[in-house]
Amino acid sequence: MFARKQVAMPSAEQAPKGRPAPILGADAEHYLFSRPLQPPYPEGLEVAIFGLGCFWGAERLFWQLGDGIWITAAGYAGGYTPNPTYEEVCSGRTGHTEIVVVVFDPKTISYDALLKTFWEAHDPTQGFRQGNDIGTQYRSAIYTTTPEQFAAAEASRKAYEQAIAHKGYGPITTEIKPTGPIYLAEGYHQQYLAKVPHGYCGLAGTGVTCPKPASVS
Repeated sequence: MFARKQVAMPSAEQAPKGRPAPILGADAEHYLFSRPLQPPYPEGLEVAIFGLGCFWGAERLFWQLGDGIWITAAGYAGGYTPNPTYEEVCSGRTGHTEIVVVVFDPKTISYDALLKTFWEAHDPTQGFRQGNDIGTQYRSAIYTTTPEQFAAAEASRKAYEQAIAHKGYGPITTEIKPTGPIYLAEGYHQQYLAKVPHGYCGLAGTGVTCPKPASVS
């Protein structure tokens, strides 16, 4: 019965009540970049939000992009419970998925480049899982912060779905929608694989290159 709950979205009534205060302190800094993790961020930067399985390996993927990345942070999104704990999210009852917040300079690195990294790093056809990691908290998701991001995400989904179909993959199950509340995860999850270089990383892509959508110049 527990396994079935893990692979079905809960209702708002089933979700824990949560708490008013953030789990992560306001003074938390990026372990590698020594910049504040919490907003506000410098003017001119954009925020992108991606869920592609366990956030440990996913966060490393984006901070390694280098120039143009201001900070990355592990967190939770897409659910009901305000300021959830990791244990609550893993129960499958909060409705959240594990996400990476990527704060970037669009003058240096494009949102399309982030989308390409996102699609190629995981299998977006698996529903509520990534490989051996099973549960609603591992679902693939893109939560957009501008109408332009939403249009670009949808265009890239269509392009990548066509590309992976030629390799025998089924429909993409990635959840794409404007973002709701974002909650940063506990401090020990932040930049975890920089602190524990040989820690767990479950990322595994399809091996298919993400093409540039025809509608994007």
